[in-house]
Amino acid sequence: MSNLEKVKQILFEKDASLVVCFQNGEIKEYYQDRIKDIKNILKENENALKNAIVADKVIGKVAGSILTVAGVKEIYAKVISKYAIPVLEENNVKYEYEQITDYIINQDKTGMCPMENKYKDEKDINKIYREMI
Repeated sequence: MSNLEKVKQILFEKDASLVVCFQNGEIKEYYQDRIKDIKNILKENENALKNAIVADKVIGKVAGSILTVAGVKEIYAKVISKYAIPVLEENNVKYEYEQITDYIINQDKTGMCPMENKYKDEKDINKIYREMI
């Protein structure tokens, strides 16, 4: 079984929000909502996600940009926004997804996520990374 398959399996079996296979082969699962776990990982060690493989329930443009700048090499998303895909493709990050959506929905389920809305037209993913981490 590939590392991508392993993180996908753990994501669903443990109902995690994020599962990371780090470059050294260690696999950890995380349970906070939105991008909190990604931010915490990178605050602790900005190089922690270099060449990592990630499975996440939801990937929008902000998460996709942060993971790309952080050096993730492969991503699985249960749901991915149409704004995240160009970021991953332009930066040669391999990705798979179950469902594509027009945008990431806000926590109240009443419209677009404020961060997705703020950065949806931003071309500089390094700017997104700097402002979010």
